[in-house]
Amino acid sequence: MENYILEFIGTLVLVLFGDGVCCACSLNKSKAQGAGWVVITLGWGLAVMMGALVAGPSGGHLNPAVSIGLAVAGNFDWALVPGYIVAQMLGGLVGAIIVYIFYKDHFDATEDKATKLGVFCTAPAIKNTPINFFGEFVATFMLMFAILVINPFFGGQTGLVPITYVIIALGMSLGATTGYAMNAARDLSPRIAHAILPIKGKGGSDWGYSWIPVVAPIAGAICAALLFGALACCYNQYFS
Repeated sequence: MENYILEFIGTLVLVLFGDGVCCACSLNKSKAQGAGWVVITLGWGLAVMMGALVAGPSGGHLNPAVSIGLAVAGNFDWALVPGYIVAQMLGGLVGAIIVYIFYKDHFDATEDKATKLGVFCTAPAIKNTPINFFGEFVATFMLMFAILVINPFFGGQTGLVPITYVIIALGMSLGATTGYAMNAARDLSPRIAHAILPIKGKGGSDWGYSWIPVVAPIAGAICAALLFGALACCYNQYFS
């Protein structure tokens, strides 16, 4: 139970800081409005680090795709996966609600519906379902593969710094097409929050796209875990 609580709190922190930087850079009358993509990618990298630090003893997965990928790789007990996913999804939902309360005046001052949705969840810059799916798949594949390679070298909390760099790099290099969700708890849960919150002048929650940031990251993480397992002989000499 303790690990589930930590995953809940860690994912809450992840979304609070991650969606928070999106609000800061996008919503009207924010002092950081217009700060741009570099600030957002740095903010999200630090958000993941903050969440993982808070959830340290649980492993700091904060992401259903990561929990599933680690289980496929044999590094995590499958019996714990459902509880982790529930905790992560609830944490993402509560984190998004807190962000809305924090920035409510700025939501009220912002008229553009897409901007309001965009601080909660991702959307493609150019809508092309196969390419959008591929983008989320590749980004999460690289994240999961990096985690599997980095963890044996940097056990526990020491691995947070290189993984933070990986997430920042993914955002800067591969994030501009879809917003690099890579995480259902970071995308679907805040999307649900957008749908249920009384946001002034909001539009729809784009449910037609919502399955991509859920299915593609899980598929990418599974494939990364399988490839890592197939290449284990190449890494074993360094891990021993």
